[in-house]
Parts: sequence; structure tokens; C-alpha cells
Amino acid sequence: MRRLLVIAPHPDDEAVAAWALMRRLRARGATVEVLVVSDGGASHPGSRRWPRPRMVAERRRETRRVLRPIGITPPAIRFLGLPDGGLGAPASRLPHALRRALLSRRAPDLIIAPIAEDAHEDHAAVARALRAVPRRGEARAVYHVWPAGAGRRLRGPHLPLAVSQVPMKRAAIRRYRTQAGLITDATAGFTITHRHLAAFAAPRERFGWDA
Repeated sequence: MRRLLVIAPHPDDEAVAAWALMRRLRARGATVEVLVVSDGGASHPGSRRWPRPRMVAERRRETRRVLRPIGITPPAIRFLGLPDGGLGAPASRLPHALRRALLSRRAPDLIIAPIAEDAHEDHAAVARALRAVPRRGEARAVYHVWPAGAGRRLRGPHLPLAVSQVPMKRAAIRRYRTQAGLITDATAGFTITHRHLAAFAAPRERFGWDA
């Protein structure tokens, strides 16, 4: 494999799904690109210290900080900036934006994207939109994020992590600080727990083939 594209509905999904795979392929000289679909701005509604524009900017910075150490630099990261939490809305620009983003670039050997059965509607919407984009000879595989740990049921290639890589991946995921407890003044919001972290950085990264 010489070219991989990882599609992430939100900033951090790419690391949860395929941090070790991306690291390994970059170490072998492969081209790895990441396409982040939503702006990630809806994770902590009601925060006065972190209004949406600040949240969006910080989540982009987090993505770049996490991916750079494994050899993925900003030119290889694309942000579509679509509204977080609204990718599946009837008026969503997702289908057109995703099709345009994929068909305007050189086709990869493999695309990895969320599974349609993922319990997060944004993830399911990305999966549906991708299926409407014609293939150009690439293979496609899927990953499962929600509910955390459900990827154990995927029937496809599994990538074992070396013992030393599990804590490295967990540390990378924690570097998404906005999702790891940094924001404390939101009326609602998501925070990665120890249970999430154990599932997100399990000893294997699991994928399923998308027929």
C-alpha cells in the first residue's frame, strides 16, 4: 500500500480508528492523508470560555499536533469544516462536499471511513455519503467508534499494536485536550473517560471490508 486516506467525521476519530496504522505506513514511506469532515464545534455547548469559533480553531490545532509526530504534516490534513452534529441533516452539504473532496484528488489505494452502523449519526451520515461516491479502483474499509469497543465485532483486517504502542496511542488521544477534560464550564459536553480510552486504544486496531 502506497496511499491511504482516513476519513474522520470529527477531529480525533482518525486517531481512535487508525493511529497505529497511519504511523506504520508513514514509517514505511507511504502517503497518508486525513480528511476531517466536521468542524468539531459542538462537543461542549454552552461554554462561555470556549465559544464555537475558539473550539473549532483549537480542535484543528489538536489534530495537527497529534498527527505531526507520526509523520502526517498539515498539507496532508484537509478540513471540510461542516457543522458538527448536523452531517445527517436533510440540508447538509456533506454528500456534495465529500464527493468533491474525494474526486478532486488522486485516488488512494485504501480509504478507511466509519461504518454505517456506528451509533453516532454524524458517523453514519459520512458512511452513507461515501457509498454514493464512485470508486476509482481503491479498496475501502470501515471502523467502529460508538459504542466504544464495538469494533471487536468487525470482520476484516486487524492490526496488532506492539506493547509499547498502546500507551503511546493513549497518550496521543489524550492530546485532544478539549475532549479529555480541559473544558469544565459547558452546560453539556463530552469527556473521554478511562473506559473510553481503554476501548479507543485497545491492543488491536480493527477494521471491516466495505463491500
